[in-house]
Amino acid sequence: MSIRIGVLALQGDIEENLNAVKRALSTLSIDGDAIQVKYPEQIEHIDGIVIPGGESTVIGTLAALNGSLKLIRDRVSDGMPALGTCAGMIIMAKKAYDRVVGETRQKLLSLLDITVERNAFGRQIDSFEAHLSIPVIGKEPFKGVFIRAPIVKDHTDNVEVLASLQGKVVAVKQGNIIGTSFHPELADDLRLHTYFVDTVLSYAKR
Repeated sequence: MSIRIGVLALQGDIEENLNAVKRALSTLSIDGDAIQVKYPEQIEHIDGIVIPGGESTVIGTLAALNGSLKLIRDRVSDGMPALGTCAGMIIMAKKAYDRVVGETRQKLLSLLDITVERNAFGRQIDSFEAHLSIPVIGKEPFKGVFIRAPIVKDHTDNVEVLASLQGKVVAVKQGNIIGTSFHPELADDLRLHTYFVDTVLSYAKR
């Protein structure tokens, strides 16, 4: 069986996620590929999707304009696995706000039962790295790369917390959806992407 994982390629760190998924497939010896996804018709032919970091307002607006947002929502609601990193997690959320501007009213998928606070650790100049405990991927700490990172300010009981930092939730899982505040594709550590690819393989085998 061959699987195909799409990386939403409208804006953001697209190549980094493509490379991480391809390396994860290779590490797991899974027959598959990672492709750039820009148009709704492509979304119909993938087994999983990554929504990368970048500018969440721009990504959401462009995806809504070309019809991709609705199709992604439909596919993920039907069980297709999704990984949202940084801006991608914001787009997955039910609600997003910014401490400065308040509720953003941006285009969201509204799939993850979370409220996200954007830029919770500060702006670009405040970017940092931190070692995180993420038990679902192993005992070794994972290097989280935080760039204008959001946090999960609130979540429902059906959302599993995967990782926290300084008492703030920075990674979650809800069914077939994984969201991270940080950029695992920049960490030179494939464990989160291999964890995601495994869920895609299980979904494709159904």
